Amino acid sequence: MTLYGVGLGPGDADLVTVRGRRVLEDADVVYSPGRLSRSVATEHVPEERIGDLDFPMTRDEDELRRAWKDAAAEIAPRAREGTAAFVTLGDPNVYSTFGHLRRTLAAFHPEVDLAVVPGVSAVTAFATALGVEITAGSRLALREADGGVAPTGPDRMLLFKVTDAPATHEGLAEAGYEVTYGRRLFMEQGETVVTDDPTELDERDYYTLAYAEKPESRVEQATDAFLELTDDAGVVTDGGGRNLARQERSESELCGDEVRRD
Repeated sequence: MTLYGVGLGPGDADLVTVRGRRVLEDADVVYSPGRLSRSVATEHVPEERIGDLDFPMTRDEDELRRAWKDAAAEIAPRAREGTAAFVTLGDPNVYSTFGHLRRTLAAFHPEVDLAVVPGVSAVTAFATALGVEITAGSRLALREADGGVAPTGPDRMLLFKVTDAPATHEGLAEAGYEVTYGRRLFMEQGETVVTDDPTELDERDYYTLAYAEKPESRVEQATDAFLELTDDAGVVTDGGGRNLARQERSESELCGDEVRRD
C-alpha cells in the first residue's frame, strides 16, 4: 500500500501536525531513525507499533549504504502489505534522513508507494524560538557550520549543526555578523538554550543552530512608522497612512493585481 514519510516537527510532541498524528495513529508500523524521533513518536503511537532499525554512527559511505539497504528491505514488505510510516524530526524533505530511504526504495523497491506529510522545520521554527522576525523582502540563506566552520556572504544566514560555537562565532564576528544561538529548540530532551554568548555552548551538540545577520541588512517595513511616530507616552500621533498605502500597493503587485498609480 503506502509508506508515509512523516515530519514530527522540531521535537515537541505537541508540534506534530494533525495530519501527521492521524497517519501515525493509523499506520501498522512506525519506523524511526533515532532516539529523539522515537521519543516524539511514542507520544502518539504505542511502543509495540514502533519498528526497530539499526543505523550505525559512522561517516563511512559503504557502511551507510548497507544500513539503508537493510532498512529498505525491512520496510518495503510492511509498506506493500499495509501502511507504514517513517518519522523524522523537522520536515522529511529538509535536511532529513528520509531522502536516503526514498532513494534506496526507488532503487531496490520501486513498487512501494510513497507519500510525505510535511512537518514544522527548524528553518521556520527557529524564528519564534529566538525571537527573530524575518520580514517581507528579506533573504535568508541556509548553511551548515559543523566543526567550527563560519560561512559568510549572505546578509542573513541560518546555520545548522553548530558543533563548535566559539570557533564559528569568531569567524562570523570578524565578518560583521550579529549572531544568536539556539540549542535543542522546542525539544523535550535536553536543555534548551538561547544565547548570543558562544561560550555558553562550548560543548558539542548536533542540535545547535545559529541566526547570523548583518545589522545594516534590515528591510524597512511600512508599520515601522507607527513606532517612529509615538510620543513620550508611547501613543501614536500619526497613522503613517502614506507609508502603509505604499506597502499595500507592493503586496497587491506581488499578487498580480492591477494597481492604480496616483
